[in-house]
Amino acid sequence: MPRLDDTQIEQLVSKAWEARLNAYAPYSQFHVGAALLAADGRIFTGANVENASLGLTMCAERVALGAAAAAGVRSVAAIAVAGVDDDGVVPCGACRQVLNEFSPKMLIIRCRPDGSHSVTSLNELLTSPFTGESVEKGKNPSREPVGAA
Repeated sequence: MPRLDDTQIEQLVSKAWEARLNAYAPYSQFHVGAALLAADGRIFTGANVENASLGLTMCAERVALGAAAAAGVRSVAAIAVAGVDDDGVVPCGACRQVLNEFSPKMLIIRCRPDGSHSVTSLNELLTSPFTGESVEKGKNPSREPVGAA
């Protein structure tokens, strides 16, 4: 698991709350911001962007990761997520899966409205991810499902 000092964590927390101000959430009113720390030290932010067709909504974490990936990032140290939930917000299942593609051991920082935060790791939140190895196993034609004729 990556190690961050208090200054790095506080910077991510601050940037996540700042990004939250730019959220576009006219339907749920659930504004979320994220700040992602790339392994090379760069920080990328994102805010959720809702759509009337709710399935097209983009979570703050994936917006931040998309910006990072577009800038060439392929490894992530941590992501801070800010939203108004007393326990702090964690990435949804889809975001966990997408984040796992880049860094399974990244730190997840849950920012709470009272200014506190807690830190966990992605692999603690996503214990059985679907991976590239899963895809390769699925390509093997010699592995027929049980009961297949």
